[in-house]
Amino acid sequence: MSAGDLHYLSAVDAVGMFRRRELSPRELMEAVVTRAEEVEPVVNAFTDTFFDDALQAAGVAADAYARGTNRPLEGLALAVKDEVHVEGQRATEGSLLFADQVAAGTDPFAQRLIDAGAIVHARTTTPEFSMAAVTWSLLHGVTRNPWNPDLTCGGSSGGSGASLAAGTSTLATGSDIAGSIRIPSSLNGLVGFKPPWGRVPEVWPWNREWYAASGPMARTVADSALFENAMAGPLEADMFSLEPYRLPEPVPSGQGMRVAVSADLGYFDVSAEVADALAGAVEVLAGAGIECEPVELDWTAEARSTAMTHLNFLSRSVLTSVLPEGGSDRLTSYIRTWLEDSPEVSVEQWWQSWEYGDGMYADMQAKVFGAGFDALVCPTLTRTDIPADLGRADDADPAEWHNQLDFCMTYPFNILGRLPVMSIPIGLAASTGVPIGMQIVGPVNADLVPYRVAASLEAEQGAFFNTHRPSLGAAT
Repeated sequence: MSAGDLHYLSAVDAVGMFRRRELSPRELMEAVVTRAEEVEPVVNAFTDTFFDDALQAAGVAADAYARGTNRPLEGLALAVKDEVHVEGQRATEGSLLFADQVAAGTDPFAQRLIDAGAIVHARTTTPEFSMAAVTWSLLHGVTRNPWNPDLTCGGSSGGSGASLAAGTSTLATGSDIAGSIRIPSSLNGLVGFKPPWGRVPEVWPWNREWYAASGPMARTVADSALFENAMAGPLEADMFSLEPYRLPEPVPSGQGMRVAVSADLGYFDVSAEVADALAGAVEVLAGAGIECEPVELDWTAEARSTAMTHLNFLSRSVLTSVLPEGGSDRLTSYIRTWLEDSPEVSVEQWWQSWEYGDGMYADMQAKVFGAGFDALVCPTLTRTDIPADLGRADDADPAEWHNQLDFCMTYPFNILGRLPVMSIPIGLAASTGVPIGMQIVGPVNADLVPYRVAASLEAEQGAFFNTHRPSLGAAT
């Protein structure tokens, strides 16, 4: 890797070079900061930056390597999603209403990353209250896709995804309640992992939300494993957190595994480009010694209704509880539309919606895990041509917001919240220049399964950013 590409150095490679004294953490941080200063005017992935403090911390990290006291993530540039609390930093939720909110404490998993030596050099943009599949807000403006600035980087962890793709961070945090890690990972060419519910501990009320999970976003499978191992594990204060679990490093191959393939999960309208990319990835997996076979799931669009019933019931009550009186005129149009148009959901409607989710899981068990398959693969999104400012115009059709889940093949696996799911890049769309992602779904709490399949795919086709790089240009 040339000095000019140093900002794309993988976390695992960087740590190895730090240990061998072939590169200093300050040199890498300088490269990342320089890159951010070059591309941020176009990408707009950051809400706040701490570059001077980060450079100073990188010098301290270099001393740790010299003494042999370095920690797993020592000296790596970590971008933190704006919803995550880090003491003393703004946590705006992408909202004008919370533009001046400063965190009084640090969320547990963020503290683990800091304790592992990661250096928080920036905070990343989200849509307001992380409630969109694209990333723009009245507070922070539009975040654009480094591969094609006219198109979206995805949401809600959009700034994290755009930052990694642009080379302005080494690792970045994401959270996922309907696909918010996997959507931007797919659109930015990243490895994004939604752990099973409880793998990464949360704070109230999100520790009780089985659709939700925080997890790693990275440019390689090995980086994702390194990252997850630093943030996962039980927390005494979170009784829903899972038992200790450590991914092997390096991740072993998936040779000899059996994988079920679904191009549409039974009901999605998938573009030809995405379907072709999935077929190509399946061929690569077969060449890596993984048996692949199509399956027909009996899922229907009722899955969408199930997800929206759940999200309307819980998210509406959480959101309305924190909104100040008289502040609705300062909300983005999509939040106002959601508050005005989404139906009230009764407790009875909420718990009745669980039945369809159980039926989805029964079908998955019968046709995938109970039928001798180790994993399921499917597209992450149905298409890539989603505008960066979708719904931002004054005359935007509110249906654009209500229909976002139509292109997100992610939310079924939030309904099935104990299933670990990874999105991994499988190509570039010729029509847009934007990456295409594939989801790999493992059995309950079996994080290693999607990692093994992804490791085999990556070994065969090469790490995505070793052969593909975005060419940043001015937004039109």
